[in-house]
Amino acid sequence: MTNPTAVPEPGPRDAVTTHMAAGADTDVVAIAPDPAVAEEILANAPAEDIFDAVTHREAEEIIARYPVSRSALLPMLHLVQSVQGYVSQEGITFCAKHLDLTDAEVSAVATFYTMYKRRPCGEHLVSVCTNTLCAALGGDAIYQKLQTHLGSAENPLGHEETAGTPGEPGSITLEHAECLAACDLGPVIQVDYEYFDNQTPDKAVALVDALRAGKKPAPTRGAPLSDFKGVERQLAGFWPEDEAVYRADVDGPSQAVETLRGAQLATDRGWSAPGMHDVPLPTLPNKEGEKK
Repeated sequence: MTNPTAVPEPGPRDAVTTHMAAGADTDVVAIAPDPAVAEEILANAPAEDIFDAVTHREAEEIIARYPVSRSALLPMLHLVQSVQGYVSQEGITFCAKHLDLTDAEVSAVATFYTMYKRRPCGEHLVSVCTNTLCAALGGDAIYQKLQTHLGSAENPLGHEETAGTPGEPGSITLEHAECLAACDLGPVIQVDYEYFDNQTPDKAVALVDALRAGKKPAPTRGAPLSDFKGVERQLAGFWPEDEAVYRADVDGPSQAVETLRGAQLATDRGWSAPGMHDVPLPTLPNKEGEKK
């Protein structure tokens, strides 16, 4: 881009790049000036239905779980990601048609939640917590290390960018995430939403190298690793049919010793929370300043 000046000056000052160029999947709903324009664009160039009969049937199964069909939108978007590895414009239209919503309404949800990706993801999604406590404990250093390890010093991998070909074995999408709710075990990483606690830059490098080699290291807590699309299918509400696989997913350890330490101390020492007692509500002044 052009070099900034201390005081903005009038006149044309062209930049080499003003924003990231749109890829093959352009979200017309998000960039159109108003929903009416977006709907007109889509009506004149409707998105192709790329989903097979099985996916359409599973979409109807999801909708049947809810008394109001639009309540099924979130798991429907996960279903789309389980097929595509992201939410494309075709995926937006797929959800809209099944739920009797506009593409604009579906796009508003898909672009609000960071769990819905608008670019194809790798086989695995690696999320590094960079919120305050994890960052102070080394989360920032871990993220920066993975950026250069999966990219290069000259061209580090960016947020939600993929090392390798998206969807192909060994490909990894890297993201920095806000609080992953494991402050007692920070810094933490999630792989396909499963926890790897007490991480260091070296541990993180070994983890992503194992993933790129086709291995699936055991998480610290939670279900055994599958892959991003597999997890998305579970988030859509479809569990493995194999009983052993299902039990392994459901019965995976969900807590750590550190998390339960306070409760264990209370049990060992006979501590309990004080009981609740009826306490009269304080009197408050009304709008005229009188007590009521």
